[in-house]
Amino acid sequence: MNSNNWNQIISKLPNPHFLQTYEWGQVKAKYGWEPIYLIWTEDGKLKVESTVDSLSTFRSPIVAACLVLKRTLLRNAFAARVSILYAPKGPLLDWLNEPLRNRAFDDLQSFAKRQGAIFLKIDPDVVLGRGVDVENSDLTIPLEMKRRGWVESQEQIQFKNTIIVDLSESEERLLARMKQKTRYNIRLAEKKGVTIRKGKLEDLENLYRMYAETSVRDGFVIRDKNYYMTVWKTFMQSTVSNQPSALPLIAEVDNEPVAAIFLFMFAGRAYYVYGMSRSLHREKMPTYLLQWEAMKIAKANGCLTYDLWGAPNAFDESDSMWGVYRFKEGLGGEALRTLGAYDFAPNKILYKLYTDIMPRVLGVMRSRGKEKTRQSLD
Repeated sequence: MNSNNWNQIISKLPNPHFLQTYEWGQVKAKYGWEPIYLIWTEDGKLKVESTVDSLSTFRSPIVAACLVLKRTLLRNAFAARVSILYAPKGPLLDWLNEPLRNRAFDDLQSFAKRQGAIFLKIDPDVVLGRGVDVENSDLTIPLEMKRRGWVESQEQIQFKNTIIVDLSESEERLLARMKQKTRYNIRLAEKKGVTIRKGKLEDLENLYRMYAETSVRDGFVIRDKNYYMTVWKTFMQSTVSNQPSALPLIAEVDNEPVAAIFLFMFAGRAYYVYGMSRSLHREKMPTYLLQWEAMKIAKANGCLTYDLWGAPNAFDESDSMWGVYRFKEGLGGEALRTLGAYDFAPNKILYKLYTDIMPRVLGVMRSRGKEKTRQSLD
């Protein structure tokens, strides 16, 4: 089985996600993570392999799959190998199928123990509710996980909630669903001479600089340039149909880049993952036109949904993401509340030690990261 086959397998499962693709595993492999591929078949078997090439043809239908990333923390010959495991947006399966769900939990817990893991973190797109009313949440699966010993993670790697735009309707209907102010800003950007073009590999250096400028201005932490170059190039160079891809869209005024986004697409779903802008010409509303162009391109490429990638944990004005949420809501999206990240810890003592220490370590790393990004712009 090659990489294309793995992506084809997961694309046919419920809620396929680009963070479960072969390409994402290869990106993380360059930064200390080992990709491990798990496949469940209808006949009750679980296949665990370290490469997609070693996966064979399956006689029984595949009912679930999961890319698990493994990082080994202790490599001393005299110490037990200790690792952490993370399945980004996995496992992929029909979460309403209780017998299959129980099989997956049993196998994942046994797998974590065999790997000598401090914990296994999963954050599948299990929908607890739609809209901002948290009172209407289905807590069946969270309660079931807690009974099994899973705990809600202190470290939510991905956003717990997001905004989804339904792209199945016509462009006229998509515009009609937007807030009036959003439609006005799209027309304003066009009137003021904002144009959108598709980016190329030679644009990536300038796009990273714009992203760094955005992070310093808005106060969020980003990784080093090489990491983003690896991600962007890996997905941009995907040319096979129905495989994951990334497309930078750049907004310009008088041929000068003023804002950009990266549009990821996989298995009928589009994602707005990275957004960046300069202070120049912000009054011309280039970010609104960028999102509208992204929707049209995603729709033309067969995507039925557009994930705007992130929403507040609490849907009220006190949340730091409230302004971002209002912008995304204006695009005609619907809030989706999902399970978020849960950890299974075979070793409770090591897990407590890890979760006590890591927030402090991450705090120092983020502070250093902000300073390093700031220096790179000087």
